[in-house]
Amino acid sequence: MTAKEILAEIRPLGSEGYKRVIMKHGVTEPCLGVKISDLQRIQKRVKKDYQLALDLYDSGIYDAMYLAGLVADDARMTVSDLQHWAKKAPCRPLAASTVSWVSAGSPHGWGLAHEWIDAKSALVAVAGWGTLGSLVSVRPDSELDLPALRRLLERVKQRIHGEPDMVRLQMNAFVIAVGSYVQPLTQAALQTGEGVGPVTADLGDTACEVPFSPDYIRKVEKRGALGRKRKSAKC
Repeated sequence: MTAKEILAEIRPLGSEGYKRVIMKHGVTEPCLGVKISDLQRIQKRVKKDYQLALDLYDSGIYDAMYLAGLVADDARMTVSDLQHWAKKAPCRPLAASTVSWVSAGSPHGWGLAHEWIDAKSALVAVAGWGTLGSLVSVRPDSELDLPALRRLLERVKQRIHGEPDMVRLQMNAFVIAVGSYVQPLTQAALQTGEGVGPVTADLGDTACEVPFSPDYIRKVEKRGALGRKRKSAKC
């Protein structure tokens, strides 16, 4: 299928009610308001399609860009592709999910993430921290650079409160990811979270709250799920 055909298929699926909800969570126009469950049905049919993903992302339409991440062939994504996606992401939901998931599934995620977290653009920095959080959720601990992750936790502790809201949110999510998925670093993540304290951010007209990372990690521990990796960062 082509991106044009996909767009023709999803346009009638848009809901104004759902669109209002997701726009309160940071999604920007153009947006059709297509539910993720509807996009996932297309994903099941398409599976992976490298070129289709690139074309859908370049449409600039939120729903198509999200779908691009679901059908992307992560292993084929080049550094240039991923740099383009990070720079073109128009909102935090795409930078923190689509770009991060695909980058983490590529061979280039670790290196790009370290570059992106130093970016002047808050959205690119979000993609960097999101990529790191996605990486630790899917890669075996034996494939992770644990000393580097410790240094990143220390960086969060030292810098988080001076970052823009959306970057603070993603750094906080990174601490939670390390504490939940990398059991050798759970205690380090808990100490980081306690040192950071509560994280505040403007979450707009929503009922959402920024989780206190130690509380979240301890809930994962109570479920007996510490260190349990995900099959894929995508959802």
